[in-house]
Amino acid sequence: MSKNIKLIHPRNQIIEIIDRIYKRGMTTTSGGNISIIDAQGDMWVTPSAVDKGSLRPSDIICVKKDGTIIGKHKPSSEFPFHKAIYEARPDIKSVIHAHPPALVSFSIVRQIPNTNIISQAKHICGPIGYAKYRLPGSDDLGEVIADEFKKGYKAIIMENHGTVLGGSNLTDAFERFEALEFCARTILYGAQIGTPKYLTDAQIDEFEAQAIGVLPEMEMTDYPADEVEKRSEICKIVKRSCEQGLMISSYGTVSMRWKENDFLITPTGINRWDLELDDVVQIKDGKREAGKNPSRAAWIHQEIYNRNPDVNSIIMTQSPYLMAFGVTNSYLNVRTIPESWIFLQDINTVKYGDHFRKNKNSKIVENCATALIIENDSVIITGDKLLQTFDYLEVAEFSAKSIVLGNSLGELVPINDEQVEDLRKKFL
Repeated sequence: MSKNIKLIHPRNQIIEIIDRIYKRGMTTTSGGNISIIDAQGDMWVTPSAVDKGSLRPSDIICVKKDGTIIGKHKPSSEFPFHKAIYEARPDIKSVIHAHPPALVSFSIVRQIPNTNIISQAKHICGPIGYAKYRLPGSDDLGEVIADEFKKGYKAIIMENHGTVLGGSNLTDAFERFEALEFCARTILYGAQIGTPKYLTDAQIDEFEAQAIGVLPEMEMTDYPADEVEKRSEICKIVKRSCEQGLMISSYGTVSMRWKENDFLITPTGINRWDLELDDVVQIKDGKREAGKNPSRAAWIHQEIYNRNPDVNSIIMTQSPYLMAFGVTNSYLNVRTIPESWIFLQDINTVKYGDHFRKNKNSKIVENCATALIIENDSVIITGDKLLQTFDYLEVAEFSAKSIVLGNSLGELVPINDEQVEDLRKKFL
């Protein structure tokens, strides 16, 4: 979604988000539905029985406030509960319903994922409701879902069905949807290698409190060609990370050293999918570009650049398989295949809270390793060129995924010390 969301027609907003959901494997060809209610009280909704992988704006249905249907298809069969949500909650302006695999896993064992698994999710998702099973498409289903929304929830687990989420706009709803599915995946993957550990509300509140802090503004900002080129690289990598599930709308920081210790970094409060060149924030001489707020992790990036002259790009993100290790305090042994060890060598973990500004943890900012996991928070990847750093992130996530999946087959048999020494002699 664009920052200028009001200037984008509801049809186009819906198409953009359903495309993301489908391509990320969070719904099927026939499953899921999205709606928006506009200022006139008209509802725009995905159609019934039309391929989600090839929807066009002309396929989106408008259900007028008086009940008149405009469009070449029937509205989604789940239209009744969308309507019931809007009637119950005037503050809700968009609804997403889908069957993402991890959240469906929770729905069929009748559990609610604990969003305290990572530091930001509690605030993004809010408390999670639970709606008892009712026949899909029925008025009864609409009633039980609306009853949950009346309690103040914006995210609901639907028993033996999936999930439904609301938002103040479609971007808000999608961020909530994506973050909740990420939490569910992280918990599931973590449970395959250990026991997921959760943050207390006090720990989350402490994170939110310490993250506040804005650098002073520059008086003047220059944008030479090499600076603009780096902005473009950052935007491309952020979008690629989102498309591949290595980053979500509401979390992920990418930066590049510009010259000396000045750098460019992604902002806070901007949906990662929609990042544009002029959203990126320039940090120069310890000051920020006027009128922009850099990532709240900017101080970590600044310290890494100050103390590590060979590091020229940083990605700080949450990817589900890496975070499975981060939430279980399990050791990620990257001696799986030669590429993994050559690129990453050893991945250490630091405790939650070590990344707080007040601690200035030397394990994070001094002699920074290629990859570092912060418990229940994120993974930090560093490198020279940004594409190289992104490659390291991909390799780390693939390695973590291989170990999580392989755990069901038997015990990991890593490359032995002699084989590692051979790799060291040839490649390092």
